[in-house]
This record gives sequence, C-alpha cells and structure tokens, in this order.
Amino acid sequence: MLQKNNSREVEEADSAAGPDPASRLIMAWRLERPSSTTLKRLAAGIHDIIAAGFSIALALLLRYGWQNLPPPSQIVTVVAVFAAIAAVAFWFFRLGRGIWRFASLTDLRNIVLASTVTVVAFLILMFLVNRLAYVPRSVPLIAWFILIVMLATPRIFHRLLKDGGIGALLQVQEALQPRQRVLIVASAGQADRVIRRFGLEQSPHYRLVGVVDFRRRSKGRTVRGVPILGDVAEIDGILATLARQGLRPDAMIITAAQGNREALQAVAIAAAGHGIAIKRLNDPVGVLSKEEPEFHAVTLEDLLGRPPVRLELEQIHQLIAGQVVLITGAGGSIGSEIARQVAAYGPERLVLVDNSEFNLYSIDRRIAALNPALCKASILASVRDRRTIRRIIARERPALIFHAAALKHVPLVEMNLSEGVLTNVMGTCNVADAAVDAGVGAMVLISTDKAIRPTSAMGASKRAAEAYCQALDVAEDGTRFITVRFGNVLGSNGSVVPLFEEQIRTGGPVTVTHPDMQRYFMTIREATELVLQAAVHGLGHPDERGRILVLDMGKPVRIVDLARTLIALSGYRPDIDIPIQFTGLRPGEKLFEELFDPKEAAMPTSTEGVLIASPRLFDKDLLLLALQRLERAARRDDVAEARNTLADIVPEFTGAAAAPPVVEANPHGEPFRVPSEPTLH
Repeated sequence: MLQKNNSREVEEADSAAGPDPASRLIMAWRLERPSSTTLKRLAAGIHDIIAAGFSIALALLLRYGWQNLPPPSQIVTVVAVFAAIAAVAFWFFRLGRGIWRFASLTDLRNIVLASTVTVVAFLILMFLVNRLAYVPRSVPLIAWFILIVMLATPRIFHRLLKDGGIGALLQVQEALQPRQRVLIVASAGQADRVIRRFGLEQSPHYRLVGVVDFRRRSKGRTVRGVPILGDVAEIDGILATLARQGLRPDAMIITAAQGNREALQAVAIAAAGHGIAIKRLNDPVGVLSKEEPEFHAVTLEDLLGRPPVRLELEQIHQLIAGQVVLITGAGGSIGSEIARQVAAYGPERLVLVDNSEFNLYSIDRRIAALNPALCKASILASVRDRRTIRRIIARERPALIFHAAALKHVPLVEMNLSEGVLTNVMGTCNVADAAVDAGVGAMVLISTDKAIRPTSAMGASKRAAEAYCQALDVAEDGTRFITVRFGNVLGSNGSVVPLFEEQIRTGGPVTVTHPDMQRYFMTIREATELVLQAAVHGLGHPDERGRILVLDMGKPVRIVDLARTLIALSGYRPDIDIPIQFTGLRPGEKLFEELFDPKEAAMPTSTEGVLIASPRLFDKDLLLLALQRLERAARRDDVAEARNTLADIVPEFTGAAAAPPVVEANPHGEPFRVPSEPTLH
C-alpha cells in the first residue's frame, strides 16, 4: 500500500513538472514546423537546383564521353558554379513560386529566361576565371537544352496528371496590351479556371495584376504567371500597394464564395473605398463556349446568402404534383415566388388569388411563360370578402392553400390599424373557415417574426392570425393548419432594400432609423423553398398540431451595415460619397426582432432549416368571441377599441392604447374578456 502511494506521488510529481524533454521537443517542432506551402516551395527549389547541376554534368559527359572526362575536381567545380548561378537565376525569375498544378506557357517562358541567364552568366564567369578550361563551347548549349527539359517536363506532367489532357497547356500568348487592369478574387484553383477558360492571359481587353485568395497559404505564389498577392483579409492593403505601383485595378472579378459572407462584404467595401468596380462570376467552369466572360454585378443576395439547405425535393413533389393548389396574395413578392415554385412541381391546377389587378396579371403572365401547359386560374378577389372567398374555395376544392395575402408594412398598418385587422386577421379567418368547410387538406399561413412580443399593430394582427390557425389545427380532425414564421425577405414589397437603392440613386442620404437596429434577412427564393419544406414537415407530423414552424434565419444583420454594403455595391464610399442619416425609431418598430418568444419552447426538427415553436394555445370559443369584437371595432374604424382588443388576444402586445378595453357580455350574461393568460386547450 505504501509502495502504491509512493508511486502515485512520483507520477503526480512528474505530471506537475510538465512533459519530459523529448515530449517538449516534439511539441515545439509541431508548433514551429513549416507550413505545407513552404515545404512544397523548398522541394521545388531543391529539385530545380539539382536539375541544374545534373544538366551541366550530363552535358560534359555527352561532350567528352566516359573515357575522356576531365578530372573529378574540375567536374565538381563546374557543377557547383553552374548550380549556384542557376539558384540565383531561379530566385530572380521566381520559378519556385509557380504552382505546378497551374503550370502554363508563362511558366515555360520564365524557365527559358532563367536557363538562358544561367548559361550566359556561367560562360562569362568561367571565361574570366580560367578561360573556359575543360568547358568546350558546345557544353553550355547542351546544358541549356537539358536544363529547360528537366525544369519544364515535371511541371507539364504534373499539370497533365491533374487536368487529364494537354488542351489546358496549348495556349498561344500574344504580346497585346489589355485595356483594363483586373484583380481576381478567388481561390487559386478558381483563378486558374477563370484565366484559362476565358484566355485572360492573352485577352486584348484585360491585364491581370494579381490574385487575392480566400486562404492564406498561397500568398507569394503564382497562378499561370499571375502573382497571388495575399488573402481577403489584406484586400485593403493590397489595393493601396497596387495603386502606389501604378497598377490600380480598373475592376475586380470575384467568383462565387457561398457562405463566405464576411469575406465578400470586405471585398465590396474595400473596392468601393478605392473606387473600383466589382463583378461576379458565378460558374467559371461551365462557360467554355463563351469567347468573352459574362460578368454580373455583385448583389445583396450574394453577400447575405448562406449555404443552400438540402431540400426534400421528392417529398415536396409528392405534396404538390397532381393536386389543386390555391395561393392567396399570389401577386405579392412571397406569393408570386410560391406560385412559381409550385408550378414547377406539376400541380393538377394552380389557382392564383389576389386583389391587385396588375400584380395578378404579372404573375399570370410569368407562370404562363414558364409553364405554358399548366392548368391555372387567376381570380381577382380580396380575402376580406368572406362570401367570395368561400365561393372560390368551395368551387376549386384545393388540396393545399398557401395564405400569403397580408398587409406587412409596419408604419402603414400602424396608421391604418382597422385595415390591417380586416386583412391580416379577418382575412385569415375567412380563408381558414372556407378551408374547413370545403374539406381542404391543409392551409399554410405565412407569418412573420414581428408576431413575437409585438410592439406594432401589424405584428399583433399576425399573432392573432397565428392564434386562430393554431386553435383550428387543434380543434379540427380534418384540415391541417400549418403556420410558418420567418423574418425579412430581401427585395420584397415594403422591404428596406428598395428604399435604400432609391436613396442611393438620388445621391443620398440613406436613412436608417437607429444605428443598433438589427433584422433577420433571407432571400425570397430561400424563404419560399423553406416554406414548402415546412409544409412537408407539418403534414408529415400530425402529432405537432397547434405548433408553429419557424425558418432558420441564420444570424441577424445590422441595418446600418446593410446600408453601407449597398452603398459600396453601388460604387460609392459609405459615409463619404453617400452619407447615412439616423432618423429615430418609428411607431411600432423594435430594435431587435426575435424568432421565438422567451415563453415558447423552441425545438429542432428532423427537417433541415425548420424549427418548432410551441406557443400557448387559445381556447377556440373564447378566441372567436374576441375576434368578433375585434371585427366590429375594425369595421366601424374604432381604432382604440380595435387596438385594445388586439391586446386582449395578444397579451404581449405592448402597443395598445392606455384606455381600458370595452367589456361586453358573453352568452351567459356575464362580463367577458379574454384572460391575460389565455386558457390552455
């Protein structure tokens, strides 16, 4: 026992003293060992110097033959001098910085120049030292040829091995002066494909001044003779250095780097700061047939986009194919994109409902152009018209309804509260009731993150609509009611982005309500795809009745950062060319939006990009009484009563008027009010 204790004490003492010297040596080597890029450069340099020494030795052998070779000491001297001169020449022409994977005629030119300089310098030095003793005049010429072959052949075969053909090497370079200086922002591999596919090395329109990589490890190397100047984090310094050297780029080409939002924003803002146009090339591989590259402006979607979510395409197809699908608000930004995507899955009939003649006409033409054989109907109607909506849904008998019709602009709904209630709340009730009466399979309600702890009438009206659909989903055995909640959509009607773009076009200022305001953003396409994904999930999980599906919006974005990025994308310098003015929060606005109420239980799902919220459920009968009172107040435009009734339905609504709510009698003659903590179902 004592021995065991002693041995344990020794072990503890050893561990306290730290690792043994051998372990420390290994750890130090791991920390200080050179990077793989440095090792590759070193290996390439050693190869080239060995090739130089071997070429002069082989030249002597070919000239003298085995029997007549000079003394070994003289051969060693000649080889050492030649290799030393070659090492200097190779360093000067930067042979070691070329990436063999992207070897091209530019690298071959540098090899020929370096070999020529090596031979000429060797001849001059040996003539001055010993009048070319033991070095016949044919030896340098033979060595020159052998050296070029030994330097070029490994690079060529390495490139062929990677590319699988010789076509990539057959590029005829012409001494043409391009008109535009171009800086490429891409990985080394993407930069090589862009240069090669478009022939930018020989283009009469472009002169490549460098490559900026998304990674650090390639700095200092070259791609097809074009230097890699650094990584995206150094972009501002790189542009300043090029300007001092008289090589300021006229344009920057950036390849797609989905999911690298911060890097793209840094590039866009740096380019704007230096007054440089920035263009995007989505697919540098799939454009072999084009003589000239087709570039596109970098959009906000590029900068805010995220890695695409893996969609359950087969399940979405099964949900829609061969079914009658009805979409309300089909002419709006979300509704029209839902219509476009639904049409692609081959429904039996697509019914488009909207109260805007122009919007309905536009989406009808768009669907007809994309799917001319699709059976569809475009119906001009308002969801506020209960009788018309019931007649349409009863006649069309859809299997699936997407309810996207709504008033969504916070300040306008705040100023027109009654209209917001009649559209957002009563319109939803009309569609939902008609769906139940017609035996519709499922209704998908498009909601918003502004329904969480709402401070605006718009948010409260959407939360009331959510509550009604939740109550029906729990109470009904037939029709499913699936509520999908998400944040702001880029480019949608009423979005801040079109406003910023208009202000930038007119020279500013760009108005932002508050420097700390943040919002969640998602592209229209991405939001719609996830709505379809959420619909599949909701119908596949009947045990989740009454819950709300929330789209994964990623990280929130500061509105002032969004404004600066848009200014930069427009070619202006934020806060210099276009000022930003802070105007203060408007009625009903919040600094931060939320996707979940703190009282809601947020849970992940098996469906990528979709989460579950479990808000409190309202008693359907009590909710109906409150909704009737809300409708009466809205129809007589009693704003105070409507606002207070909204607060009764949505206790979290902080924008209610201070006046106490009107108390009515329930069917039993007792005073009625929806309790602040609604009755759980």
